[in-house]
Amino acid sequence: MNPKDQPAIARLLRVMARLRDPDGGCPWDLEQDFSTIAPYTVEEAYEVADAIARGDLEHLKDELGDLLLQVVYHAQMAKEAGLFDFEQVAAGIADKMIRRHPHVFGAASVADASAQSHAWEAAKAKEREDKAGAPHRLLDDVPLALPALARAAKLQKRAARVGFDWPQVAQVLDKIEEEIAELRAELAQADADRTSDEIGDLLFAAVNLARHLGIDAETSLRASNAKFERRFGAIEDTLRTRGRRLADTSLDEMEALWQAAKAAEREQS
Repeated sequence: MNPKDQPAIARLLRVMARLRDPDGGCPWDLEQDFSTIAPYTVEEAYEVADAIARGDLEHLKDELGDLLLQVVYHAQMAKEAGLFDFEQVAAGIADKMIRRHPHVFGAASVADASAQSHAWEAAKAKEREDKAGAPHRLLDDVPLALPALARAAKLQKRAARVGFDWPQVAQVLDKIEEEIAELRAELAQADADRTSDEIGDLLFAAVNLARHLGIDAETSLRASNAKFERRFGAIEDTLRTRGRRLADTSLDEMEALWQAAKAAEREQS
């Protein structure tokens, strides 16, 4: 498998086929199927997003390779099952991109990115109906396996493309305030199930606000998670230098240390 003997993608396909070869392949790889590999596929996609978020473009190259391996892995298993192969996967997505971009590869024209989004959604809807042979509901194929925040945003975006959306950010803020009021009411009733519903509604409305502001809610929350982790770590580090433990520290003292960590970050930014 000399890299000079063949294109890189052809070599990768051969490597994967060899790993899955019952005659001398890797025992672990031979035991895998679509369901066992799927979690790794999701994980690698997140690692790509993480490299981008950190601005680590050299690492991004490696992570994209890991993600590509996942596509090759699934394609190899499908080939073994007589379903399809990598060539068909690549050809299919190329055909789809050409079909959905008639303004680039054909004679159609679009006014702007917004108009293209609407045209894209219309093309997808037609493809879904043609495939199903019957009317297809707009939200039917939004993947259930998506993280909840990402799926909420996708549901909202899909509905917005056909006009089901608040026209102004102020209306979204009003909706958030409405959901907070409803949550307060349920808290007073001490009904756990209804409280859970209202928390979900509040989160859904917050995602909607992020979408209206052009912010990816998943990315935003990931950044807040990192910020919390960083500041809480600063509390622990400070206490450690004082010979103290978290368990022996009052909430007021931890809050003071939190505010100190927050101020220090602002000075450094």
